[in-house]
Amino acid sequence: MEFTQEQMDALVVNEVEIMKKIAEELNIRVQQVSAVISLVNEGCTIPFISRYRKEKHDNLNEVQVTDCDHLFKSYKNLEERRIEIIKGIFNQGKLTETLYNAASGAKTLTELEDLWAPFKKKKKTRGMVAQEKGLEPLADFICGENDEKAVEAKAAEFVKTDNEDAALNVESAEDALAGAKDIIAERISQDTKNREAIHDLYMETGTLKTKGVVPEGQDAETAEKTSTYKMYWDYSEPINQVKPHRILAINRAEREGALEVTLDVDVEAAISEIQKRVKHSNKYYADAIEDGVVRLLSPAVLREIRSDETDEADDHGIGIFSENLKNLLMTQPIKGSRVLGIDPGIRTGTKCAALDETGKYLGYFKIFQVQQPEDAYKQLNDAIDKYDIQVVAVGNGTGSQEVQAVVAKVLSENYSDADVKYTVVDESGASVYSASPVATEEFPELDLTIRGAISMGRRLQDPLAELVKIDPKAIGVGLYQHDVNQKKLSETLDEVVGSVVNQVGVNLNTASYMLLKYVSGINASLAKKIVKYRDENGKITSREDLRKVPGLGPKAFEQCAGFLKIAESENPLDNTWVHPENYPVASELLPLVKSGEKITAAVKKELAEKYSVGETTINDIIEELAKPNRDPRDGYPAPIMQKGVVNFEDLKVGMKVTGKIKNVVDFGAFVDIGLHETGLIHISELSDEYVSDPMDVIKVGDVKEFTIIELDMDRKRISLSLKSDAASRGTSGSSSGSTGKKKIVVVKKGGASGTAGGTKSFDKGNRPAGQRRERQNYGSDDGYSYNPFAALLKK
Repeated sequence: MEFTQEQMDALVVNEVEIMKKIAEELNIRVQQVSAVISLVNEGCTIPFISRYRKEKHDNLNEVQVTDCDHLFKSYKNLEERRIEIIKGIFNQGKLTETLYNAASGAKTLTELEDLWAPFKKKKKTRGMVAQEKGLEPLADFICGENDEKAVEAKAAEFVKTDNEDAALNVESAEDALAGAKDIIAERISQDTKNREAIHDLYMETGTLKTKGVVPEGQDAETAEKTSTYKMYWDYSEPINQVKPHRILAINRAEREGALEVTLDVDVEAAISEIQKRVKHSNKYYADAIEDGVVRLLSPAVLREIRSDETDEADDHGIGIFSENLKNLLMTQPIKGSRVLGIDPGIRTGTKCAALDETGKYLGYFKIFQVQQPEDAYKQLNDAIDKYDIQVVAVGNGTGSQEVQAVVAKVLSENYSDADVKYTVVDESGASVYSASPVATEEFPELDLTIRGAISMGRRLQDPLAELVKIDPKAIGVGLYQHDVNQKKLSETLDEVVGSVVNQVGVNLNTASYMLLKYVSGINASLAKKIVKYRDENGKITSREDLRKVPGLGPKAFEQCAGFLKIAESENPLDNTWVHPENYPVASELLPLVKSGEKITAAVKKELAEKYSVGETTINDIIEELAKPNRDPRDGYPAPIMQKGVVNFEDLKVGMKVTGKIKNVVDFGAFVDIGLHETGLIHISELSDEYVSDPMDVIKVGDVKEFTIIELDMDRKRISLSLKSDAASRGTSGSSSGSTGKKKIVVVKKGGASGTAGGTKSFDKGNRPAGQRRERQNYGSDDGYSYNPFAALLKK
């Protein structure tokens, strides 16, 4: 089949088909997908679409709206690349029907890039050279119903000498047969059905194997004992059972040169599978099939498997990080309290900063709780009186226990629980904030250590407003966050922060530009202009005044106005979720809601027709006016207030302790119980019922009562349980990113054991998108194997 320029020009992305595919995948209607994509193309943000355009997309939630957007972009990118590659091969004059069908049927970018790879290289493939020699008819003859004798006779007809280009010479019948087989081998490897069959076979029967690399100058025994990756030193597991966190650990070890990684697969079975799929009448066709599988198809499939496994592990790790971050940012704030933030230290002293109810910095002092405990006692007592402190927030870093001891003594001897309380705050990321340009801009005159104490206090008063100032990757709720795709991680975490900020809403007159930049329709530049306008003109007293901010145009106003709250406004609607575009109908509804009068369906219908709004919008406005400016964080657990101080040595097996979930991971969760040491609850101890995913039963921020079931006094490890029989089971004693330069996969001919034949090495490919197989329980590890939180467990 000959392809024409006209056919190439007619190739376009079919967006309707993409929308149909998304609708089927998400189990929604095509019209809903289309509505979301249209709104995004108009410049609307996901939070705005989710909250204020419900009638258009028929009440999709934010997750569904986000999925529509992401999938459309991903699939459109795939289709655009498909067309680019088809046109690229056509422009080289090498587009065959086989190649066209292969490109058209490719389901992933990896498959497409593998097809394109030979054509972007200066060096031609063996099949290309054979085609230039005119051997394609011979390849077709071999694929027909012809025996060896007929094929050999036919091959003799292709022997030739080219007087103009010696490279096109065919010296013998054997050369002709070799070239024809090269053409057939490439056809075999380009067939998408063949690729799928081999992919499925290797996934079902293949094994991932790792072997430790002994560093120069070390013996094997010592190297294994001291290796961070000891559990993977001589390790194997079926490919389809390897858990995501193991993939990330193995990838890291491979990048560091600590492990050799191979995929051990049964190539003989693969050859047999393809030969069964293709009717062949002679040994030359059979040989070409074997060559296509061993030399071309298997390496490509194994690259794809490694890429798929890494992408899936990335997605899993990023998903856990995102969910943990969301729950951390939704931590309930301590509103309207004066706070003393304390950043513990020993050698250089402990920094203390007093804050008023709004987080305004009042003053600081330094104490030496170890060297001068009596003076520390007096300074703390005096500061609590002087600044009328209601809550003391102590960081959980080095020296925290000693500070807590002094604070607990001050409070128990001088104040009642109702007057002043204290709590422990996670310090993760505080040092990053303290030294950041944002902190310097906020407090140019203060030492960075004092900024850390201020951050401790503000994290208690409004965790969201404070944590947005820190790179999410520094907050400490991730899983292998340095091993996953960093670009994708950053984009996803930004989306999570933006989602939470817009779900909670922002006080326009107190928000920092770091918080404002996450508001729908506002970027960092515009956020700074809003803050500058506020500083120069005083408080903004109405949403309409936003239009006066330089650079804030009509579209930005539409997208951001509903998410910005103004408590100081004379219009009560300015401090609600009601969007300014709906103020006319809201103004009619407000007196009805205030009176407590039931608003009938007839009234709703009348108002909907009068103001051209949907019934969903009417109901949302009524709900908001009934309980204006609700904070969704109020439903999340509040910080744990401490009454005394407990040391590790005070802990006993069987003891009940109250703790707060600090981090949820595949194998369980890490728990803050008010000590420097972090407790671990394994997935098997989360419930009396079977748990396949820890996030089904717990989330970051949850406060629960745990039972200590094991203590390792030497390594200071604390094992916890939520099971009802935990107290009777306790026993004391010891417990037992991204891409590198080259990834190696091994294809071993001669069966899964790899006892025969040689090996081939191939570069690892990338796979930005594609179908992924379902995984089930990821959580059977003990939590003490190599993992990103090993440092926590060793404290």
